[in-house]
Amino acid sequence: MSTPSSQETGAAQVEERPLPPARSRGNAVGGWVLTIALNVVAPILTYNALHDHGWSEFAALLASGVWPLVDSAVHLAWRRRLDEFAIVTLVFLVITAVVSLVGPHSAKALLIKDSAITGLFGLLCLATLLAPRPLMFYFGRKFATDGTPASTSWWNGLWQFEGFRTTVRTMTTVWGAAYCLEALARVALTSLLSTDTMVTLSPVLIYGVLGGLILWTTMYGKQARRRGEERAAAAAAQG
Repeated sequence: MSTPSSQETGAAQVEERPLPPARSRGNAVGGWVLTIALNVVAPILTYNALHDHGWSEFAALLASGVWPLVDSAVHLAWRRRLDEFAIVTLVFLVITAVVSLVGPHSAKALLIKDSAITGLFGLLCLATLLAPRPLMFYFGRKFATDGTPASTSWWNGLWQFEGFRTTVRTMTTVWGAAYCLEALARVALTSLLSTDTMVTLSPVLIYGVLGGLILWTTMYGKQARRRGEERAAAAAAQG
């Protein structure tokens, strides 16, 4: 009896890739709304309100940075577990706080330090390409599932497929390079523009880049899956 070739085995794996379990649309939408509110809207409103009431630019900017920590705490209480995504977020919040308190205490310096943290995230993405699973695997699981055991197990099981692994590693490379470039751009703009302008522009740039990356990731993911299905169909026809 002949044994199946690696191509036929790969085709079978693609064809047998499990479909995701039903997602809770309310949980997914609620998570996105909360993330945007606490990471974009609340920091801008807090900075403007405190600055208008006599706080220095540095103090107001530092206080407005508490909201992402609140976001992590809310999601931890909501999901009742601390996953890899939450751990990475908390580690970066601690690093941000330490970096913010070290060195020059000015609003522009804090904005530049914040840009450096974004660049560090990009470098972390690239560094995790050497790890067993790159960072975008965990970010993908955070936003492609609703956090239930069934959806989490489904996502973890996809790692066995070579096409999925290649797709996640490519996404990690693109995200890492994009955030390194975004950080350099924000450092340059911080040096050229006023602090008030950058307080509003900085989160717009951060989440504008994030939105563009999410759109690209969605399109690239669909294309990668479609190519995998076409290769599987062609291999099955040849077999």
